[in-house]
Amino acid sequence: MFGEAKHVSSGTLQNSFDRRSILIGGLQASVGILLAVRQGWIGLVQNEKYKLASESNRVNLTLIPPRRGAIVDRHNAPLATNRADLRIDIIPERLVDKDKTLTELGNLLGLDDVARQDLSDKLDKSRGFQPVEAASGLRDELYNRVLVRLPDMPGVVAHLGFSRWYPTGPSVAHLIGYVGPASAADYEKEHNPLLVTPGFKIGKDALEKQFEPTLRGIPGAQRAEVTASGRLVKELETREDVPGQPLKLTISAPLQDYAARRIGLESAAVTVIDCLTGEILALTSMPAFDPNSFVGGIGRLQWKMLNEDDHIPLLNKAVRGLYPPGSTMKPMATLALQQHGVDPEERVNCPGGYRLGNRFFRCDAVHGSVDMRTAIERSCNTYFWSMAHRVGYDAIAPVAKLLGLGQEFDLPGVNQRYGTIPDAAWKMRRYKQEWSAADSLNASIGQGYVSVSPLQLAVMVSRLASGKNLQPALLFGQHKPPGPALPFTPEQMQVVHDGMFRVVNGAGTASGVRLQVGDIKMAGKTGTAQVRAMAARGTGGAWKGRDHSLFICYAPTDAPRYAMSVVVEHGTFGARAAAPIARDVMTFLFDPVKAMATLTELEKSWGGTPAQRMAAKYSSYVTQVGTSAPKVGDDAAVSASMSAVDTPEAPPKPQPNELIETRAEEPTTPEPAPSPTASPSPAPSSTPAPGSPQ
Repeated sequence: MFGEAKHVSSGTLQNSFDRRSILIGGLQASVGILLAVRQGWIGLVQNEKYKLASESNRVNLTLIPPRRGAIVDRHNAPLATNRADLRIDIIPERLVDKDKTLTELGNLLGLDDVARQDLSDKLDKSRGFQPVEAASGLRDELYNRVLVRLPDMPGVVAHLGFSRWYPTGPSVAHLIGYVGPASAADYEKEHNPLLVTPGFKIGKDALEKQFEPTLRGIPGAQRAEVTASGRLVKELETREDVPGQPLKLTISAPLQDYAARRIGLESAAVTVIDCLTGEILALTSMPAFDPNSFVGGIGRLQWKMLNEDDHIPLLNKAVRGLYPPGSTMKPMATLALQQHGVDPEERVNCPGGYRLGNRFFRCDAVHGSVDMRTAIERSCNTYFWSMAHRVGYDAIAPVAKLLGLGQEFDLPGVNQRYGTIPDAAWKMRRYKQEWSAADSLNASIGQGYVSVSPLQLAVMVSRLASGKNLQPALLFGQHKPPGPALPFTPEQMQVVHDGMFRVVNGAGTASGVRLQVGDIKMAGKTGTAQVRAMAARGTGGAWKGRDHSLFICYAPTDAPRYAMSVVVEHGTFGARAAAPIARDVMTFLFDPVKAMATLTELEKSWGGTPAQRMAAKYSSYVTQVGTSAPKVGDDAAVSASMSAVDTPEAPPKPQPNELIETRAEEPTTPEPAPSPTASPSPAPSSTPAPGSPQ
């Protein structure tokens, strides 16, 4: 009944055990079969995959940054090259304790507070595996000190490689540009693992940037056996990098460096062109930055120092600076006058000015009776006002453009500005106003709306000197043939040559800067351009209110070989600041030893070479500012600052019949040259003394 125990026999137990054994055995067999199949799949089908994975754990593959192609001058002297470098980098993604690592690394390298702050800023701007340079150019002692502590600092890596080096530093900054670490924006444009390889740099500005594909080269690679912790066991195989292609320029490195150093404390541009070929031998803008200091990234203090300098070291004045050409336009204007029937022997009486309607516009002196050659020699405004009023400025503007003013040239790596060569049509488009007689007077002496770059002035004087439509070139071996023949007769050109010869070698405005090199003579033309308006930048002061000093020249006069323009911002008289620089640079072309002796003495009073003065200024900033400087912007912000302009495309609109006040081109009495610093002595009087020479 209910509650009665169920009888279980031995046979029943045996049958139950057998069933369970079969079930469990079947399950075990199934698992075994699955494991065997999986093992076979892994061992046979996926053998290569796991072999590679095992190899990658044992072997480390590292890209070797390629050496950038050298940038050399016309004689193969290096303008930008590479040098062996001991370097320490940080990989942000691998950092475990950022603050601890930075403190320990800073102590090992002996970094000051400013350097530690800059390194922290770079890490904040970096992303992932993008390497950040902590130090480069290390001595063996410092390098080895960090090397033995690498296991205690995850994310810190040491490299023996090559870094970019600019032998003459600031002298080539605006011409060559600089390199720097690839930014996150760069990586977004080009997903190339090379961009995040420690030690790799890309071109950031000028020629370094434009010719990046040519200069970059092909990376190498290194296979090395490592332990599980990453320690090197042995090197297995190395594939050498392929260096980038060299870039050869028409520039003369010694001349470029001399011109940059000779500018001294001024804010100026010097451009030299070969009158036989149109090749640019020097394209200098100073002050500048040191591209060597930009290679590892720009620090706060350095950026603050450059941005607060009212001499605008980040602006390439040679191609982006725009200035009224002043009287340097007068030789060109005489060609236009001759084309329109003016006899070079015709004389104009200069009573000390020119009457237009009921107004009398003063010349800088009473020149008496002058012909065309004398008008160039003495820089008589009255002569050019009289003739411009007769033939009209619309006759002069096309000749100015023909000779290179207001034009852009096909040159690599330079971001040029056109400037303005105005005429009646231009004024109507710009201001909806008719061209006035006062506009013609202003423009005929290179004032008013007229603005040009130092490069354009150099092209103009090269064409005046050679009589050829020379085309400026910057890449060696890519000579550009002259353009269409200039529409001037030899007799017309001779008038220009005679006048410019007398400016320097006669009783002209630059007679105090004659070339003292054997029998070689230099011809030229001074210019003093009134500063009408300047964009607010940096600290204001008396220096900003001074006139610009200009000088164009060529030599030798009997067979022109070199043409040059010099523009000194706020340098006062044309004969005082620009002409002496031009004379010394021209002397260097014919007698380098003599020119260097002059420069050596000058640099003693200036505080050394540009690089030495920059180092001293930086040290002063460290003391004054410390770590309080604001952060540096990204690449876009840096690029914007380097493209910033200090002079407007055209001056503000003058009032009707307003005439720009004329300036003398040499001082009326000898006096000490003014200091080019930001707070110099008061600007000279705007009204020249009666009878003062120009």
